[in-house]
Amino acid sequence: MQKSKIIVILGPTATGKSDLAVKIAQKIDGEIISADSRQVYKSLNIGTGKITIKEMQGIPHHLLDVENPKNKFTVVKYQKKAIYAIAEIVKRGKIPIICGGTGFYIDAVTKGIIFPEVLPNQKLRKFLEKKSVLELFKILKKLDKNRAKDIKVKNELNNKVRLIRAIEIAKSIGKTPRTTEATPPYKFIKIGLYLPQDKLKNRIEKRVKEMFKVGLLNEIKKLKKSGISQKRLKELGFEYDSPTYEKVVKETIKYTKRQMTWFKRDKEIKWFDASKKINLNKIISL
Repeated sequence: MQKSKIIVILGPTATGKSDLAVKIAQKIDGEIISADSRQVYKSLNIGTGKITIKEMQGIPHHLLDVENPKNKFTVVKYQKKAIYAIAEIVKRGKIPIICGGTGFYIDAVTKGIIFPEVLPNQKLRKFLEKKSVLELFKILKKLDKNRAKDIKVKNELNNKVRLIRAIEIAKSIGKTPRTTEATPPYKFIKIGLYLPQDKLKNRIEKRVKEMFKVGLLNEIKKLKKSGISQKRLKELGFEYDSPTYEKVVKETIKYTKRQMTWFKRDKEIKWFDASKKINLNKIISL
C-alpha cells in the first residue's frame, strides 16, 4: 500500500517558510500544520512572527494558539496533536504540510520518536532550578553519560529546561532511555530553506524593525500584566529583560544558528536557497 505524502517545510527563522507553505497548499489542496514551539501559545503573535489571517489566504492552519502561555506545551503534546491533525487532513482527502523551525517537533512526527513516560517532579524541579547549567550538566553526567553527551552534541548545554527534564527522567527510572523511533505510516518530503548569512541578517533586521513598529513592546507588557513572569518570558524565547532592536536582532541571529545546527544532522532534507525563485512544481513532484 502506497504511503500518503506529507510535505515538510523547515529551516531557520525569516527564510519565508510560511509563505512557501501557503503557495504549495494552494496548488495541491493542502492544509498546514505549524511546527513552531512558540506559536502554539496564545497571545504570542508579534514576537514569534506568527502568520496572520490575511497571510493564510484561506488555507487552514493547525496547531497555532492551542495553549495558554502560562502552561508548558511539551513535545509529547505536540506529537499527539500533530499526528491527529495529519490523520484528519488525510481523511478529508487533502495533503498535510508541516511548516516550522522547531527541529525537535519535526523529528517527533517525521521520525516517529517514542518518548519515555515520566511524570513531572515539582519538588525536584524547584531544587534544580536554583543551579547553574554547568552544575546541572555535571549532575546529569553522573547519572547518565550517554544523555549528557547527546545534549552536548546537540548544542543544548545552555537549555536549562532540557537539562532538568533529563535529570528528572534519569532519577525516576535509573537512566534516561534512548528515545526509540517507529516508522511512521507516511512518506515525508523534507524541504529546507536557507539564506546566505548576509541576506539572512538583512531579513532578520527588517523583520525585527517591523515587530517594534507593530507593537512588540505592548505585546510583552500585556503578557506581563496577564501574570507571566520574566522567568517564564525567557522560557518562551524572550531572552531579554528590556528588549531593544539590537538585542532582538542579536538573539534572533543566535537562534537561527542553533536551528541550522539541528537541521544539518538530517540528511533527508533537500535544501533550497530562499533568495532565489523556487520552482513549486519541482517540490510538488518530489
